[in-house]
Amino acid sequence: MTLINTLFPLGWQHYLLGGLTIGAGVALLYLFNGWVGGMSSVFSSSWSFVSKKAFFQQARFVSTRNWRLVYALGVVLGALVWRFALAGGEAQHTSVPVWQLLIGGFLVGYGARLGNGCTSGHGICGLGSLQLPSLGAVLTFMATAFLTANLMALTTKGLA
Repeated sequence: MTLINTLFPLGWQHYLLGGLTIGAGVALLYLFNGWVGGMSSVFSSSWSFVSKKAFFQQARFVSTRNWRLVYALGVVLGALVWRFALAGGEAQHTSVPVWQLLIGGFLVGYGARLGNGCTSGHGICGLGSLQLPSLGAVLTFMATAFLTANLMALTTKGLA
C-alpha cells in the first residue's frame, strides 16, 4: 500500500475539490464585494440580532450581519448538498463523549476570540491575502492541533 493510500484511504480527489471550491468561494467573495469570509465574524455578527451587549452591537457586526448570516446558511446548505446529493448520504458518527465536544467547542470559540479570528479566517482568507499575523495564527493553530492530537493518542493508548 502506498503512502497516499495510507494517508487517504478514501481517496484524495474530494479533498482537492473541496479545497478548490472553498478557495474559489472566498476569493470571489473578496473580489466582488471586498468581504472576508471568516466564520468567527459570522458567529459574532449573528449574536448581534439577539444580544444587546456592546461587543455584539459594534458597527462592524451590525452592518454585516445580514450577508454573513446568508453566507453561513450557504456553508450549511453546501455541506448538506454534498453529503446527501453527491456523497451518498452516509451518516457520520463519533465516539467522543458530548462533554468533550462541548469543552472543545468552548475552547475553539475562546481561541478564535483570543486570536482575533478562526482557522477559516486566518488559514484561508488571511494566508490567501498574505497577511503576516495570519501566518503566526495558523502556525499556532497547527502546532496546538499536532500537540493535542498526539497527547490524546498517548492518553487513549494508555487507557486501552
